[in-house]
Amino acid sequence: MENEKKQKSKLGEFLRDVIIALVLATVILLLFKPVIVKQHSMEPNFYGGDYLIVSRQAYSIFGDPATGDIIVFKTELTDEEGNHKSLIKRIIGCPGDTVEIRAGYVYLNGELLDEPYLMDQGLSGEMDQVTIPEGMYFCCGDNRAVSNDSRGSEVGLVSEEDIIGKVVLRLYPFDRISTF
Repeated sequence: MENEKKQKSKLGEFLRDVIIALVLATVILLLFKPVIVKQHSMEPNFYGGDYLIVSRQAYSIFGDPATGDIIVFKTELTDEEGNHKSLIKRIIGCPGDTVEIRAGYVYLNGELLDEPYLMDQGLSGEMDQVTIPEGMYFCCGDNRAVSNDSRGSEVGLVSEEDIIGKVVLRLYPFDRISTF
């Protein structure tokens, strides 16, 4: 009889631990999304195979997206299997900002944007000045030569509703672990 009680107690403890683990995993996945970089558009800052953690709640808790933030967002682009792609890009312009590209350099609100994170300076092409509407963001990759981003009609401006979250942590490779 005592042996039976011990077995029930151990089973109860095991079930409790499983339930706690499931609740914690659910909460973590509601707040954060793991993402693996698959393209080259954010080099030299993010490479294919980098494992990132995206905060789903960053903007609902800590304020609006800002110039320089690195975000992941949904697009209408599809992969080889027909699944919608999510992209990782850097916010260049926020609602109300003007963005213009001259001689390959980005001008934000009429001033040359300092972009030390770029792979190569002066590769942004040309683009007439646009004013970013409310609820929209102008986003570009750091490797402008290969980035499909807000400069082109395939991606265009990014709606606030399509933002999955802000990149907050690189977990892998281990020698490049960093926060953002």
